[in-house]
Amino acid sequence: MNDAAILLVDDEQAIVLLLETVLRKEGFANIDKAESAEEALAACERKSYDAIVLDVMLPQMSGFDICPFIRRATDAPILFLSAKSTDFDKLTGFAVGGDDYVTKPFNPLEIVARIRSLLRRSGKAHGLLAAAPPAGPVHDFGFFQVDEAAAELRTGGKPVNCPTLVYQLLLFLCKNPNRVFTKSELYERVWGESSIGDDNTVMVHIHRIRERIEPDPSRPRFLVNVRGLGYKLVKREVQP
Repeated sequence: MNDAAILLVDDEQAIVLLLETVLRKEGFANIDKAESAEEALAACERKSYDAIVLDVMLPQMSGFDICPFIRRATDAPILFLSAKSTDFDKLTGFAVGGDDYVTKPFNPLEIVARIRSLLRRSGKAHGLLAAAPPAGPVHDFGFFQVDEAAAELRTGGKPVNCPTLVYQLLLFLCKNPNRVFTKSELYERVWGESSIGDDNTVMVHIHRIRERIEPDPSRPRFLVNVRGLGYKLVKREVQP
């Protein structure tokens, strides 16, 4: 039995019941439900969740609208559910703090698979990993540090909130400093699947990293674009 805490947010009771039923059959027991954005935010302020499934078309306040507020309360991976399937809608979901995006209609088993994947990436896969990963080093770039053991980004010695896939992408780049990667390579290495031309997802996450690690995100000096090739995280010698 998996004890990861899951929050399902959707005003369509049939969808919530379907997801809850399938999740329980797949071994998830700790499941809460919310029917509105307000209920979802209250739940996140009251309890710590390991993953959140968030519908976009909620009454009064949309999932896109509430996501930044949920992000302030938790760094749990957020999977958006939506009937909106355009690239713009998907990019909006990532831009406001989402980690994954699935369009309706959907296969509930795909949702379960994506939740498991998000839990593994975030290190919150209770009962899914054979053993805890070994404590890692601190990647020190002077202005910011990434502490693998604590799974934490710090600037100026203070922790910075970092959603799961933003952190995973940053950590991958920290482990491979001064090396250029194409957008497709980054997607395949971090998301674990072929990008199939979905370069925009990586670009959004690059922007979100820059907002956290750059003194001036509009003029990056750490996470730089190598024209025509891709991106690299520049590491210089840190002065003692």
